[in-house]
Amino acid sequence: MARILVIDDSPTDLHAIRSILEGEGHQLIEAGDGEQGLEQARSAHPDLILMDIVMPGMNGFQATRRLNRDAETASIPVIMVSSKDQATDRIWAKRQGAVDYIAKPVERDELLQKVRAVLGG
Repeated sequence: MARILVIDDSPTDLHAIRSILEGEGHQLIEAGDGEQGLEQARSAHPDLILMDIVMPGMNGFQATRRLNRDAETASIPVIMVSSKDQATDRIWAKRQGAVDYIAKPVERDELLQKVRAVLGG
């Protein structure tokens, strides 16, 4: 299965996402903020990144933009996963390079469907 980097500062959300994805056989890598997420993306080269928006320090929009501008990480797809659920947030996420967007709280079927769509499975 896929190696998925989850960048989120919420232990509750990390646990929920981990339970869903590990239950499907995916390997998870976790980061608690944008800067740590960038380091993990460069070193682990995951198949997919799930990115929160509201985090301390570098937010998810900034981290996604940096990932997409770095030749080493630009090919890794990013799905934004956030409690921010306005149309403007979704548009801004796409402009930063995200391929999709999921609103929290994460629903199992929606998460799995979007992950499969991005990974081609």
